[in-house]
Amino acid sequence: MGVWMKRASLVMLPLLMLPFGVLGQNYTLDPQHSYVEWHIDHFGFSTPSGKWMANGKLVYDEKNLQNSKVEAKINVADIVTAIPELDKHLKSKLFFDVAEFPTATFVSNKVEVKDNQINKVLGNLTLRGVIKPVVLDVKFNKKGPSPISDKETVGFSAKTTLKRSDFGINTLLPGLSDNVELNIEVEAN
Repeated sequence: MGVWMKRASLVMLPLLMLPFGVLGQNYTLDPQHSYVEWHIDHFGFSTPSGKWMANGKLVYDEKNLQNSKVEAKINVADIVTAIPELDKHLKSKLFFDVAEFPTATFVSNKVEVKDNQINKVLGNLTLRGVIKPVVLDVKFNKKGPSPISDKETVGFSAKTTLKRSDFGINTLLPGLSDNVELNIEVEAN
């Protein structure tokens, strides 16, 4: 190994040993205040909704916002619509097939900044074993101590629209809309 390689190795080794997000602040999603809410057109008659609570981690790099990142997971079987029969139906093979695909994940791979705020988060959503790119329109809400836990907390809201057929969920198309609107709320500390 040449002198240059040895010097480069000595410089790079400490960087490789840094934990996830060491250059930003690490946060854990609060599963009681972080969720994904969906809305879908139901044959033009109504727009039902449902919700999943989310777990995961977030790195918020205030000095270099584009270095921020998020990894989130939902347990698909924990869907809540307030209609037990609908919950059971959505968990079946016709829709989410939770026996085969119990979780969904989102992992960011890029953060876009506009006017010194996070504007978009791009990443990959894995749902029903299918991985698709997703763009979230993001609004930063607040950073500060939580009045409940006194822990440093950050809050974000996000939204996007998915095509459920992209993830192999084709039941009742086109009457039950292919487009599904997602509203996401995150508190992390």
